[in-house]
Amino acid sequence: MSPAYRTPEQFERWHKRTCARCGRFGCFAAVWPDGSVCRTCECRALRLHGRCPGCGEQRILPGRRPADGAAVCTRCAGFRPSYACSRCGGESQLHAGRLCTRCTLSDRLAVLLDDGTGRVRPELEPLHRMLTSMDNPRTGLSWLDGRPPNAGAAANLLRGLGTGKIPLTHEAFHLLQPWRAAAHLRDLLMSCGLLPRVDKQLCLFERWLGEHLAGITEPDHQQVIRRFATWHVLPRLRARADRKPLTPSARGFVGDQVARATAFLGWLAERGLRLSDCRQGEIDAWHAERKQHERTAIRAFLLWCMDNKLTRRFTLPVTQIRPAAPLTRARRIELLGHVLTTDDAPLRSGVAAGLLLLYAQPVSRIVRLTLDDIVQEADQVLLRLGDPSSPVPHAFAALLLDYTASRTTMRTATNPGSTWLFPGRRAGQPLRPEHLASLVHELGVPTTAGRAAAIRQHVLEMPAPVVADALGYHHVTTTRLANQAGATWSRYAPGDHTQRP
Repeated sequence: MSPAYRTPEQFERWHKRTCARCGRFGCFAAVWPDGSVCRTCECRALRLHGRCPGCGEQRILPGRRPADGAAVCTRCAGFRPSYACSRCGGESQLHAGRLCTRCTLSDRLAVLLDDGTGRVRPELEPLHRMLTSMDNPRTGLSWLDGRPPNAGAAANLLRGLGTGKIPLTHEAFHLLQPWRAAAHLRDLLMSCGLLPRVDKQLCLFERWLGEHLAGITEPDHQQVIRRFATWHVLPRLRARADRKPLTPSARGFVGDQVARATAFLGWLAERGLRLSDCRQGEIDAWHAERKQHERTAIRAFLLWCMDNKLTRRFTLPVTQIRPAAPLTRARRIELLGHVLTTDDAPLRSGVAAGLLLLYAQPVSRIVRLTLDDIVQEADQVLLRLGDPSSPVPHAFAALLLDYTASRTTMRTATNPGSTWLFPGRRAGQPLRPEHLASLVHELGVPTTAGRAAAIRQHVLEMPAPVVADALGYHHVTTTRLANQAGATWSRYAPGDHTQRP
């Protein structure tokens, strides 16, 4: 009987069975010695690699030993179907042409990066090698397919690189859409050396700036904002990125400066005024109607306008900074004890909270730590935050070592082989500081107040220069904090006091 004329009962009898692994009734994918298995159980079993307890070989372990249910290889389990790749011979889940996942990924990338001659564009060979050599090529296929509404976005971008429609420049990636897929691809190109290294936050700001300028309808306003961003904001942001990695808060602040400057020009236009017509009365009216963070954000633009003679000179209100009150010493110790003793908290969140409460490290610096910053010497664990390295208390050292042993390296298509202590999903990038801060907040630990309490306690117990060297702070910062806390180490002379003249 032709398949088109099969009744639902016949289709169910021939194509649907109960899975021997999960017990669900549906279409089966394979028949193994222990019974029919569904597609989900087949894929899950074929992803298990290791040393077979039966023959001792390093192979895939989809089978089950009848005696104890241990995972064994296909030979020891008596599989009839073979899962060896028809090209490379490696065992894996097979795709079209009986090719393994890695060979399938290599073929798909070769087609996408084809320059029209039937081979990969020579400049993109490093990208092809890096993607095909990842630990888990299945994630590479998932990345190429994508998810709605951006399904196939990565494949389209790779195809544009292969044909040369997308130049290998950072400027070309500022205008590509969807921007998240373009940002992932740019990180990959920087990881394999095809694009020069540029700070991630700087790239995001430049992309946002292009979209913001395109949305300004008034030509005069667009020209002023473009000049302000090009000659004032961007040079300072790039200089800061050359010294150390930018934080999301730094990018957000300069973005707020540009946005508030645009809003100020629109506010003047509503009153029938141009920037050159702005007087002290308009400045006072603007500041009277706005909150403190808006006053702080507009200050740089107004100073720039006065320096470039776009407006006359006027007086700006004094900026007021109100620091948050630090935690009490008892509350800090209580939170630290909760982090070190609770079993419900995730290891990643607990380690981040411990670094903040013990060593007064900001979240932006915690995410930049690598596995090399954890040093084990005999029975002691050291943390390389400054010079010299800081000793780690025994209770927190056990938590830290447990996390490093079980941490996932996120070896996906977007971050292969990461060595960050808190790896992210972007190629060569750690976890985003705001995401790690939210994980710490879920434990009930306030990041700003907790760090302030920790550094205050350190400068009360040790000289400010010692705290600065050990924790990576500036000497001026720790001295100012020590004076505010009422420390009595004002006559301490920094340096090595063990050597006699």
